[in-house]
Amino acid sequence: MASDSIHPSSAPSRRVVVAAVGAAGLALTLNACGSEDDSSSSSSDTAAAGSVLGKTSDIPEGGGKIFKDSGVVVTQPTAGEFKAFSSKCTHQGCAVTGITNGVITCPCHKSEFSVTDGSVKKGPATQPLPEEKITVSGDSISLA
Repeated sequence: MASDSIHPSSAPSRRVVVAAVGAAGLALTLNACGSEDDSSSSSSDTAAAGSVLGKTSDIPEGGGKIFKDSGVVVTQPTAGEFKAFSSKCTHQGCAVTGITNGVITCPCHKSEFSVTDGSVKKGPATQPLPEEKITVSGDSISLA
């Protein structure tokens, strides 16, 4: 009788397979919601100061518009009053995607923020959206 091993040596052990699956799952989970790195930082890093975002007529009263490429949400809480906030949710860094009934919403975990001041209306976020500086000149809105 030969002394060949019953178990082939080229197959990975169960421990190696379980560890690999766990590492892959962890990597996917960490990437799914973005990063929490300095969630209070300004998103002006993505668009240069002085960049024209849009026209005042693009921003509905009591609502707003998301300027995805600039990382900014511009709102008009009351007629002629314009505010701007980072479009990066303070919970886990996802980009906000909607504005309805005076509320800016994040799709990842359903946090809600006020169009008036960026404050948290509904968690899990606990910090307001950081305010961004804009200038309104005539009918043009620009990053300051």
